[in-house]
Amino acid sequence: MTSVLRSVVTGVGSYLPDRVVTNADLSKVVDTSDQWIRERTGIQERRKAAPDQAASDLAVAAATRALAAAGRTPADVDLIVVATTTPDLTFPATAAIVQRKLGCPVGVAFDVQAVCSGFVYALSVADGFVGRGRSKCALVIGAETMTRLMDWTDRGTCVLFGDGAGAVVLEPRVGEGSTADRGLLGFALRADGAKQDLLYVDGGVSSNGQIGHLRMQGNQVFRHAVVNISEAIHAAADDAGIAVDSVDWFIPHQANQRILEGVARRVGIDEAKVISTVAQHANTSAASIPLALDAGVRDGRVKPGQLLLLEAMGGGLTWGACVLRL
Repeated sequence: MTSVLRSVVTGVGSYLPDRVVTNADLSKVVDTSDQWIRERTGIQERRKAAPDQAASDLAVAAATRALAAAGRTPADVDLIVVATTTPDLTFPATAAIVQRKLGCPVGVAFDVQAVCSGFVYALSVADGFVGRGRSKCALVIGAETMTRLMDWTDRGTCVLFGDGAGAVVLEPRVGEGSTADRGLLGFALRADGAKQDLLYVDGGVSSNGQIGHLRMQGNQVFRHAVVNISEAIHAAADDAGIAVDSVDWFIPHQANQRILEGVARRVGIDEAKVISTVAQHANTSAASIPLALDAGVRDGRVKPGQLLLLEAMGGGLTWGACVLRL
């Protein structure tokens, strides 16, 4: 075997805002019900950030926990990549704000915008630094305040999303170049801008100067999600040199329980291997994969040395998958 440098996840952390918004709460402001939401999405509740909480605040809380789990401090961090579609400001990057709030030294900090696929994209980008020896301690964070993009009169979208953040610490480790190595082993990233109208926000700095609201053609998104994600999963598995059914845990983007189950069936993954947290926090976009990963680590299901499969699809349309050994 040839020795290679791998980007290894050494710490995981997450954060959810204190305020819980149940399906019953939403039924008081929009024409919906707990039964309607549960049957179609599996969602029971979501979190809503406080008025004075920005995406960077959620990111800092998650990053602090990830650093503690890795046995690192902000002084060790030389790279921060934040995946977000709800940045604090137009600029600077939310990653730079996180760097300042954590008290990290001068280093590299920038955002990645691929909506719900953002965390998988950000892992791939960070791997280009850590796996080449250009970063010794990287924070990869997904942080979102999606409730601020909601049209609270649209029951088809406002019930689906919540706020939260998740983070991992990536550090370089020498591996043997085999699938037994710890670290990021394979990726498949995709985008199709022709599908923009299926899922987008109708506002922007250079278009109309507004924040806008999230708009979605739910049935079309569901159909594309199952087909496209399945293809990316097989491509990432091929890139990693592993069989899909050999993974220990499937940790998907937490968009909709029906999508999670549909993808698992299509690619032949036992549903017992699927980590689902969508009921507790709804769709938190780029934050959902690390939130689910941290939940699995904290409850003891996900253990060091296990093979994990991550996937997501979001507006753009973007989608992708990643294979890693924890």
